Parts: sequence; structure tokens; C-alpha cells
Amino acid sequence: MKKMTTLDQLKNYSKVVADTGDFRSIKAFQPIDATTNPSLILKAAIDEVYHFVIEDAIAKGGVIDFSDTEQVDQLINRLSVGFGCQILKLVPGRVSTEVPSKFSFDAKKTIASAKEIIALYSEAGIDTDRILIKIAATWEGIQAAAQLEKEGIKTNLTLVFNISQAIACAESGITLISPFVGRISDWYKNSGTWNSEVDPGVQSVTDIYNYFKHFGYSTEIMAASFRNVHQIKALAGCDLITISPNLLDELKSSDVALLPTLTDEKTKTMEIERIPVDESNFRWNLTQDPMVVEKLADGIRRFHMDYITLVDLLANFKK
Repeated sequence: MKKMTTLDQLKNYSKVVADTGDFRSIKAFQPIDATTNPSLILKAAIDEVYHFVIEDAIAKGGVIDFSDTEQVDQLINRLSVGFGCQILKLVPGRVSTEVPSKFSFDAKKTIASAKEIIALYSEAGIDTDRILIKIAATWEGIQAAAQLEKEGIKTNLTLVFNISQAIACAESGITLISPFVGRISDWYKNSGTWNSEVDPGVQSVTDIYNYFKHFGYSTEIMAASFRNVHQIKALAGCDLITISPNLLDELKSSDVALLPTLTDEKTKTMEIERIPVDESNFRWNLTQDPMVVEKLADGIRRFHMDYITLVDLLANFKK
């Protein structure tokens, strides 16, 4: 009898999500959900195979004045939704679509952009229960997401680097969070402060998982940003795991046995103290961790840089 692949074994313990905007990869690996961000949309948009999505977004918007930031934001939202609609033809579950990262510290603009994205999906005939609005886990982003959740719009809080961010999301009724494993590990390696046998990125997600399950929060945890399959295997059992195509391929090519590392049962007997996360404590806890300060700002900045590059691509598309 043929052995199950490591990827198929992982699917028994965690929902596998494709971390890509590439339709071909989604077809190949058959994930439940898919998630995108400005960097992944940019990577896909460069590929001529997906130029039809760009052409459709531009056509629906008519003539665009690229000096008008509002028109540009609307075009980017149309493009993101266009990719999302194509992805939803290939996955049975949900797709995450991100608001521009330049709104990360502006709750009102985040809410407005999120509602525009949802309206575009509705116009396309998509069941908006299949959409997660992706927002950076700043204090302002979490407040915006809390309001959206109250209005029935589901959210995915991204760039989560510490447990205070995660708890603030859970207590605000957020549908899903994306803690970043690899970027945490990168920081500790690059700063020369990794002096533990435990991968700090893996440990961060493990702590969040244990806290959420111990206290019974309903917010889903989707581990993200992996550098190798060892990190993925170490988090088998996490609610969801979003994986890039190259690592999906590595898992699919392996048949090494895999058992869940994270289970709800283990968390029930743990002694875990509650962590207060009002605005004051939230901001204080973040500033006390230089990794979080640096990686949160870096993540927002990088997404915005790719947003700018994407705008330039659209402005010069087929000129």
C-alpha cells in the first residue's frame, strides 16, 4: 500500500492554506483556503498568464488618474478582488484579501477599504462568508477589525508577532489571526540572540495556541511565514497552516510519518495566567519587545513598497 504523503498527513491535523496568488499552485496542492497579500499579488501580476485579471480590473474602472490616490486604491482593490474571485473557483473554503497597509494606523480608512472590498465581492456574486479581510495587527487595525466583525465582515489579522497582539484579537472577536513564524526566527538569527534549542517562531505560535485553547477563545490561529518544513511539522495540529508552493511541494514529495504536536487536550491542564490587553498594556508590551517593534514596522513597510510597485506596474501596463 502506498504511504500517505507528509502533506496529506498534515491535512488530517490542520487545515492547509496556500500562501500564494498563483492559480497553478493552488490547483496542484488542493488547499482548503488561500491567502494573499500585496507581495503575492505583485508576484502573480508580473506573470503574463494572469494579465487577464489586470485587464479586467482596469476595464471595470475606466480611465484612471494615477495621481488620484482614491482612484488608485479602488483599482488595487478591484485587482485584489479579481485575483480572489479566480482563487475561489479553485478552493472550497475562503480567501483572504488585504486592505492597503498604508491604513494600518487609521481605523476609519481601514473600515472603509474593507467595506469596498466586500462590496466588490458581492457585485461579483461571491458569498462574502468566504472572504476574510486581512488587516495588520496594530491597535488601530484590531479596533477596525472588531467593528467589521460586529457588522458581519470576517477578518484575518496579519503580522502577528507576539501574544499581546494575539490576545487583543481574540478578545475583540476576530475570526482568524496569522502569526508569522519565519520572520520571528529570522530576527533572532540575524540579531545573534537565538540561544535556545527551541525555534522562537515555533515557540511563539505554540504559546498563542496554548493560551487560546486553554481559555476557550474561538479565534482561529493560522501559522504563517515558514522557512522550512521542520517549522511546519513542529506546529502540526495548529488550526490552519498557510504554506508557500515550494514547501507544499516538499511536503508532498515526502512520506515521513507525522503526528500532531499541538492538541486541545494538552492545554486544558496547563497553568497559564491571563495577560491584560487594554490599549495601554498592548502598546507597552509591544514596545518592550524589539523584535515585535522592528518586524511589525518592517512588514507594514514591505507590503506598502510592493503596493507602490504594483501601482507602477498598472500605470505602465501595456503602454
